[in-house]
Amino acid sequence: MRAWGVRMNEQHDQEASISADVSVRRIAHVYAESLLNAAQQKGDSVLEELDSLLDDVFKGHPQFETLLSSAVVGQYVRRDALEKAFAGRASETFLSFLHVLNRHERLELLRPIRHAAHEIDDERKGRLRVQVLSAVALPDGIRSLLIERIRQIYQKEPVLDAKIRPELLGGLKIRVLDRQVDATVSNYLDNMKKYFFERSSHEIQSRRDRFSSADGN
Repeated sequence: MRAWGVRMNEQHDQEASISADVSVRRIAHVYAESLLNAAQQKGDSVLEELDSLLDDVFKGHPQFETLLSSAVVGQYVRRDALEKAFAGRASETFLSFLHVLNRHERLELLRPIRHAAHEIDDERKGRLRVQVLSAVALPDGIRSLLIERIRQIYQKEPVLDAKIRPELLGGLKIRVLDRQVDATVSNYLDNMKKYFFERSSHEIQSRRDRFSSADGN
């Protein structure tokens, strides 16, 4: 009964975690859409400001991100910090948005909001993010062929996020939306190892079965 209870608790924790992730994405999507709509009305480039905040400011000053996302620090302290850091430097739209997040205790959602904002912006502009991993830099011919093929399939403009991963040895690993194609040498070798391992295990078991049958006779 105790083991069953442990499994039930683990399952409950996993379901709670998934539910929390879905809730975070939903809330982030609402804030991201509101930000983009407000920026569109005023012609502000808030995506660039959001990227700069996370990629430049937070990366160079991690303690500032800790300050903004801390539940211990009061919202008035965070408000003063936002004003000191961004007044006169950020657009009115973006600074107002940060203040809204602060008042609602949502500044810790800046990263999922950034992700949601880029997804919404891509959808509105008919773009499709494509992650490509390869052992070496993609040749121009392969890149062009890949873009054209994805454009034909999805009827959207592909935006390639190409990264080099030497451990793949060769080939490509491509991710589009929820689909992934793994045509790398490392994956091929892994599959070959699994194949030979399973075959060897099967042969060993077959020999055992034959020996057991012989002993029985």
